[in-house]
Amino acid sequence: MVTLSKKMKAMSQGHPGHELQSIEKAVEILAKYQTRKFDQTVEIAMRLGIDPKQADQIVRGSIVLPNGIGKSKRVVVFAKGAMAEQATEAGADEVGAEELATKIKGGWADFDVCIAAPDMMGLVGPLGKVLGPRGLMPSPRAGTVTPEVGKTVREYKAGKVSFRNDATGIVHAVVGKLSFDAQKLAENIKAFVDHIVGNKPTGVKGHFVKSVCVSGTMTPGIHIAV
Repeated sequence: MVTLSKKMKAMSQGHPGHELQSIEKAVEILAKYQTRKFDQTVEIAMRLGIDPKQADQIVRGSIVLPNGIGKSKRVVVFAKGAMAEQATEAGADEVGAEELATKIKGGWADFDVCIAAPDMMGLVGPLGKVLGPRGLMPSPRAGTVTPEVGKTVREYKAGKVSFRNDATGIVHAVVGKLSFDAQKLAENIKAFVDHIVGNKPTGVKGHFVKSVCVSGTMTPGIHIAV
């Protein structure tokens, strides 16, 4: 039997259980759980009515949330020449080519996003076994293989969020911090939900969104009505 901590027991007493809440109400409830000594990250989990084994039903992409996520991501870029200069000016944490590939092959992965110029994919491709399992492999579909490396770096530094459904058909993403103004956090959650709903794969039949839940790093989840 699982033993709950005193703080978790206290939070569970006022928890609405599986009762569906509006986004605004869910944010209000989460705000009451800011009892830790650090600013908790708020995450969203959307269980979708997709078959993850079907390529035409994969849900993936990215979105720039209206109010950021409260954290600047560490971005590396594979680029040369003018594109490398653009990436550096945009604030990329590390920019390179062959030397960067060697560093990553050696086990270095101290970054959150990997972006590549199109002409760098011959160099980046062999890194798939290293970057793929970590969800860091650049992809045209995710927008991380692009000729607009400067623009993409700025977006991720501003809080752009990438997502991809897992093997159970659930999409997870960070949508902000518990310290956010309630309206701004609600706007981020709504923007993410609307983005997913608006990108329903054509091959999906029946209900697309089965359930939505938001939670802090160390809080119970709150179920949202969509």
